[in-house]
Amino acid sequence: MQRQVLYLGEINDSQREAWCRVIEAFDDESQQRTQLALFPAQGELPDYARGYGVQVRLDRMELHRPRQWGACWLACHLYEELLLDQFWAARLPDSREGSCWRHILQTLICYRLIDPGSEWRLHRLWFENSAMGDLLGEDYAVVEKNALYRCLDKILEHKRALFDHLTERWQDLFRAKFDVLLYDLTSTYFESDPPKDSKDKRRFGYSRDKRSDCVQVVIALVVTPEGFPLAYEVLPGNTSDKTTLKEFLHKIGMQYGKAERIWVMDRGIPSEEVLSEMRQSDPPVYYLVGTPKGRLTQLEQNLLSLPWQAVRPGVKVKLLPQDHELYVLAESHDRVNKERAIRRRQLRGLVKRLNELQAMKLRSTQTLLLKLGAAKGQYPAAWRLIDIGMPEPPHTRFSFQLNRQKLRAVHRREGRYLLRSNLGGKEPADLWQFYIQLVEIEAAFKNLKDDLGLRPIYHQHQNRIEAHIFVAFIAYCLHVTLRARLRPVAGGLTPRAVLDKFAAIQMLDVKFPTTDGRTLILSRYTEPNTDHKILLEQLKLTLPPQPPPRISPAGQLMH
Repeated sequence: MQRQVLYLGEINDSQREAWCRVIEAFDDESQQRTQLALFPAQGELPDYARGYGVQVRLDRMELHRPRQWGACWLACHLYEELLLDQFWAARLPDSREGSCWRHILQTLICYRLIDPGSEWRLHRLWFENSAMGDLLGEDYAVVEKNALYRCLDKILEHKRALFDHLTERWQDLFRAKFDVLLYDLTSTYFESDPPKDSKDKRRFGYSRDKRSDCVQVVIALVVTPEGFPLAYEVLPGNTSDKTTLKEFLHKIGMQYGKAERIWVMDRGIPSEEVLSEMRQSDPPVYYLVGTPKGRLTQLEQNLLSLPWQAVRPGVKVKLLPQDHELYVLAESHDRVNKERAIRRRQLRGLVKRLNELQAMKLRSTQTLLLKLGAAKGQYPAAWRLIDIGMPEPPHTRFSFQLNRQKLRAVHRREGRYLLRSNLGGKEPADLWQFYIQLVEIEAAFKNLKDDLGLRPIYHQHQNRIEAHIFVAFIAYCLHVTLRARLRPVAGGLTPRAVLDKFAAIQMLDVKFPTTDGRTLILSRYTEPNTDHKILLEQLKLTLPPQPPPRISPAGQLMH
């Protein structure tokens, strides 16, 4: 089976004057564009082509420097769709030494989207194997190591302006609305020593990455229910979740104006003080927030007598108005089955391990305690349902039994969660739908950390740490734009799958020596396959024309 990989249609058949095609090429000797007609070296140059005809030796064709083109082109297209090229052109003028900061930044962002890694890897490996230079009209100087780091020093001051710009683009491109906002926090850690500066944001704190041995920063993020990011802040790593919301409410109000917005948050983020202020503000700030399990215990008796209301197949709720708030107890059939399966699996594993420990001949009570502690760490959910009877030293024979009262309480609450809100007049189905949209912000954190390589961070300077996060945020905006484009036409495809598919489109330099001692270079991207053509059609994208040829002076080797 054969497939066309490259198209070299500019070469004429020397016997057919009517087919003569003139192309525009860049003459490296005159540094100007010139018109050429290409002919095979066999035979004489036709009379009508004297003065602009060039004969190429087809039998000595060479292919040089294969590099990834498709994903780079798609990333640049998304970048331009968000008008980021115009945004940064007005804010990052070229340096007097000729450094094009906007192209350096675009390279950093596209690299973060396509194949994230360190700036050093971009400088030493990735750029050379990509077509970013071809797409931007830049050479290797655009990824000079010091230029990459210096570019990071120039972008943070424009963060708020970028938030405003993106808000307008989300509205123009996707008719995004901002009446419902999702708010959550995450942390990201550092492979570095703890800082000595007391003002440094790198601090030890509760690690959502399970890396309590590393210093970290906390990232607070606001997105719409469709996943469009509006703003973020970088906070010290030891910041308590409850202390963040008040300042963020103020910043969003200052930046986007006061309006009747609905804030959706997980439990543990808002304090009672902040919720009270939200209820009393003018205009009102509405909220829908999860509650700690202790609140469900307090209200359980009040909820028992209330009827269930179906909001959708497999989901039902109970509504409890209390103290100017509405409590919503939701139960999801799928979540019930999932949580019970996890609990049963943990219980089976813990009972099996405890039986194994009972059969062991342990030397001391301390050894027994260590092994029981390991079992507790492996099966924490099941451990709470087991009562352990410890022996008197020096004996090591212990007993255990299932606490059926605790099991009944857990069984009753599996698949249920309690929400609270100051939204009056909303349908229960709307409240439930608002809350489950928190998965969008969880997906944002997952994409930032895993897909875009946000963690770990190796930078040592505070401003570059925040600039690194800023670049990842912009790359995530490209990621979200592609996902929004895919959703109506190919909802089963992820942005990562599409980028990987387009990465298969390569660019090569096709070199032909000419009969007059020069070298003709045609930089060509490979022909898209069937999958690429389907995606291009569905996304309404058109590949650009192939780059114009270049021709070298006689005796000069071109790279």
